[in-house]
Amino acid sequence: LFARLKYTVSLKKATSDLRIQSTLYGDLSVQLNPSTGLWEDEVQQYNPQLWWPAGISDPHIYQDTLHLFVDGKLVDVKPIQFGIRTAELIQQKDKWGTSYEMHINGIPVFCKGADYIPTSVFPASVKDEDILGLIDQMAKAHFNMVRIWGGGYYPDEVFYRACDEAGIMVWQDFMFSCNIYPSTPGYLAEVDAEVRDVVARLNHHACMAVWCGDNELIGALTWFPESTGNRDRYLVNYDRLNRTVETALKAVLPQANWWPSSPSPGVMNFGDAWHDDSSGDMHFWSVWHEGRDFDHYRDVKPRFCSEFGFQSYPSMDVVRRFADPADFNIAAPVMEAHQKNAGGNARIAETMFRYFRFPVDFPNFVYLSQVQQGLAIKTAVTQWRSLKPHCMGTLYWQLNDTWPVCSWASLDHGGGWKLLHHMAARFFAPVTVVCVPDGQGWTLKAVNDTRKAVSLSVIVNAARMDGSTRPLCKAEVTVPTDAAVPVLSVAAADLAADEVLAFLWSGDAQGGDVFAPRPWKAYDLQPSGLTAKVTAAGGGHDIVLSVTALAPFVTVEADVPGRFSANAVTMFPGYPTTIRFTPADPKAKPAFTFRDLHAEVQ
Repeated sequence: LFARLKYTVSLKKATSDLRIQSTLYGDLSVQLNPSTGLWEDEVQQYNPQLWWPAGISDPHIYQDTLHLFVDGKLVDVKPIQFGIRTAELIQQKDKWGTSYEMHINGIPVFCKGADYIPTSVFPASVKDEDILGLIDQMAKAHFNMVRIWGGGYYPDEVFYRACDEAGIMVWQDFMFSCNIYPSTPGYLAEVDAEVRDVVARLNHHACMAVWCGDNELIGALTWFPESTGNRDRYLVNYDRLNRTVETALKAVLPQANWWPSSPSPGVMNFGDAWHDDSSGDMHFWSVWHEGRDFDHYRDVKPRFCSEFGFQSYPSMDVVRRFADPADFNIAAPVMEAHQKNAGGNARIAETMFRYFRFPVDFPNFVYLSQVQQGLAIKTAVTQWRSLKPHCMGTLYWQLNDTWPVCSWASLDHGGGWKLLHHMAARFFAPVTVVCVPDGQGWTLKAVNDTRKAVSLSVIVNAARMDGSTRPLCKAEVTVPTDAAVPVLSVAAADLAADEVLAFLWSGDAQGGDVFAPRPWKAYDLQPSGLTAKVTAAGGGHDIVLSVTALAPFVTVEADVPGRFSANAVTMFPGYPTTIRFTPADPKAKPAFTFRDLHAEVQ
C-alpha cells in the first residue's frame, strides 16, 4: 500500500537556483512550470498510516515542514499537516431509490454531527481557542462530521486543522444560501475566483469530505414571487451559478466529492428534498415548522438527513446576560426580541403542553424546553440510526449560536452545553441500543458504527414510577458493522399503562436508556427524593446523586462557568450517579441547582 502525494508551490518569478527541502521526504526534485510559476513534485509514502473519522479508528496526521531556498538562501518555511485517506460519496440504485453514503478508505461510515454557523456575529472577536474548544465539544459528543452552512463564512484555517486532528469530516457548503443570486458574467467571474481560492486553500485537509454548491437554493425558487412567477428563467439562472461553482471546484480538485445543493435529490434533480426521502440528502422540518408530533420523525426514512431541528431556550446563565428577573417570562418583550423565528416561543410552549405537565416557573420552563428539544432530536436520531444502512447520516440543526438567543442549537452562545448536547453524547455513541415502535409494540436494535463486530448482552425491564422494575426479556447478540440488528421485541400488552421500558447493555460496550411509550405528562411521577453529596477533588467537584423514585432527566446547574460530565440522566433508586463539574476557573466555588422532571412541574 502506498500513497502518492503532490506538493505544489507558487512562485512569483522563475529562478535557476531553487531548492525545496521536506523534513519528511528530504530534497524534492524541482520541476518549475515557467508559464504558470507553479512548482510541483510527487512523492510516495509506502505503508502509510491512514486517517480515519472519529469512532472508526485513529485520525493519523503527518506533520511536515517545507524549506524554500533561493540562490542558496532560506527564504520561506512552511509547516503543513496532512492525512492520507480515500473519501468517496457513494450513490447506488436500490429498491428504495438511491443510496447516499460516505466511504472512507473503502469503509461505509454513518455520519453523525450537526450544522455549524458562525461562532459570533462579530467574526473578529472569535479567538483560536474558541474554535478549538468548539471542535473539542463536537468530539466529546461523538461527532464524526460537521456541515459548514452556506449562509455564513468560510472558517479560518484553525477550524480545519482541528477537524483533521479530531477525525471530524467536513461537509463544506459554498457560501450561497436561501436566496436568488445573479448569473451575470461579472458576478459568475467573481464566483469562479472565490471557489478556486477556497478549494486551493482547503483541499489538502484530510477532514474535507463533501463540497456542496449551496444551502437551499433549489427551495428558494419557490419562495419569492419573481421566481414562482417565472420558474424556468430562475431555474436556468440557478443552474448557471451552480455549474460555475462545480466547474471551478473540479478545475482545482478534479476528484472532489461534489454535491449540487443541500438538500438535493441528486445531480440535475430539482425536486422537493424536504419531503422526498428516496435519494440524496434531506432537510426535514415538518416537526418544527408544521408543529407535528415527535413521532412524525418516524414517518420518513431519509438516506441522509443533513438538517432537522427543534428549538429550546438558552440556559439560565445565558438568559441572565440579556434579561433581568423582571423579564423572566416568555411573553416579555426582551424574551421575544431574542426569538427570531416567527411563532417560535408559542411553538415551544404548545409542544410542552403536549408532552409535559407545565413547569412551575420560568427557570424550570427553560429547563423543560431543553429536555423536550433533546427528546425531539433523540427521537429522530435513534429512529434513523435504526435504519442503517438505509439511512447513513444524521446532522441536526444546529450546533452553535452566533448570539444569545432562543434557537435550535445544542451549544449556548459562548460554548456552554444545553441538555441536547449531553444527550447527543449518548445517542451518537459508536455502539448503542435503540428502542423503536414496530406497530405491535417495540423493537430494540443494536447499532455498531465501529470497524469490528461487537458482542452485547441486552436486558429489558418494565419500570414503574416508584422506581421498581420487573424483568421482561434479555438476549445476547453479535452486531456487525454494516447494519442495525434487531435484538428483542416487546409486545404492547407486556407493558402496563404506568410503566416505561428500561434497558441496559453490556459487553464490548456499556450503556442504558429509558423509553416512555406515552407523553411524560401521562405518568404520575413521584417525588424523586433527590439528594446530592458534593466533594471537591482535582480542580473540580464530584456530585454523587441518589433518588428514592424514578427520576427522569436529572440535571445539575452551576452558578459559575464550567463543564458537567453528564446531564439529563434518568435515575433509579439504589443506583447512585456521579456527575463531575469542572469550573472554568479552578478557584471558583460553585453553588449547584438540581432539577428533575417531577419537581419542576409540580
